[in-house]
Amino acid sequence: MKLSKYSQFAGIALAGALALTACGSDQAVDPENQQAAGDVNCVDGGGTLEGAGASSQENAMMAWKASWEGACQESIVQYDAVGSGAGREQFISGAVTFAGSDAALDEQETADATERCNGSEVTNLPAYIAPIAVAFNLEGIDSLNMTPEVIAQVFNQEITNWSDEAIAELNPDADLPDQDIVPVNRSDESGTTENLSAYLSEAAGDAWPHEISGNWPIEPVEAAQGSSGVVQAVEAGQGTITYVDASHVGELGTVAVGPGEGQFVEYSPEAAASIVDASEPRESNTENDHAVDLNYTTEEEGVYPIVLISYHIACMQYQDQQDADLVKSFLNYVISEEGQQAAADEAGSAPISQATRDKLTGTIEQISAGS
Repeated sequence: MKLSKYSQFAGIALAGALALTACGSDQAVDPENQQAAGDVNCVDGGGTLEGAGASSQENAMMAWKASWEGACQESIVQYDAVGSGAGREQFISGAVTFAGSDAALDEQETADATERCNGSEVTNLPAYIAPIAVAFNLEGIDSLNMTPEVIAQVFNQEITNWSDEAIAELNPDADLPDQDIVPVNRSDESGTTENLSAYLSEAAGDAWPHEISGNWPIEPVEAAQGSSGVVQAVEAGQGTITYVDASHVGELGTVAVGPGEGQFVEYSPEAAASIVDASEPRESNTENDHAVDLNYTTEEEGVYPIVLISYHIACMQYQDQQDADLVKSFLNYVISEEGQQAAADEAGSAPISQATRDKLTGTIEQISAGS
């Protein structure tokens, strides 16, 4: 199936068409923030591209969907934000053509996905970079400083009151209440959980004695499904605290993270991007795999250390030519300057660097179909 180049997208998709399939969202794409799709290689005759996975990408996916579908008016992308673990499972089973995931495929998942991918390589493309915010609902307080050890003890239910000395000494100017801390964790398997766990395991030492996992390691005080679910739970209570992709924070208070001694960094796209630039590729990567090992203990100034890299997972070879062409068209838009800026405007993510874009483009262009 040929790819035809369409000119710059000038229209804006109708608001009713912006809802993501199955999961939906209560946040519509802001037309003032919507980016033109630029030059997009659209598939002749169009088609429907099925994806599922990370809820962290939900807001960005709405922006990508609106612009790509506006440029390629015969094509539709349907993305079910069921969570990273479920997305990877659906991709491996062949239920969807691509997956979004806040964690790259592990060794066993890669082996299973290779069979699903016609025996070809599987690629993890870091297309969405965002800080994970530690967000709380505490009347009259918008920001607090915490070290990784304190964050670990809060979520491990060892620090249970907001007036605890460990929090108070890091925040001498805050009027901390004598109030129970109510940690809210993800109830579903989550790449956001896995990323937080990886950070705490490396940065908090013995204060976080749990193995890195996408499943919450202890009996929860309160739990909810998906990024939107945990935010709703925190907003509904007082003294609540959670961890969530920063695009979902809204009006909640947030934690500035650091080692102490005045070195605390608020989350921002720029601070999140800094840690990615300071990190190395995963050792087990193949030529067309781009998973990253984050350097959570970097001491570089201005780096926010709790970062989520959300991947798009795809086959290097599909059985169906239309699937291959649609994946190439959509993913090339996602990693383009326009696509990354659309995600940044809608979801507060950090645009990938040009060097990263060049690497990902080289891989996406090799996606093909074969028997």
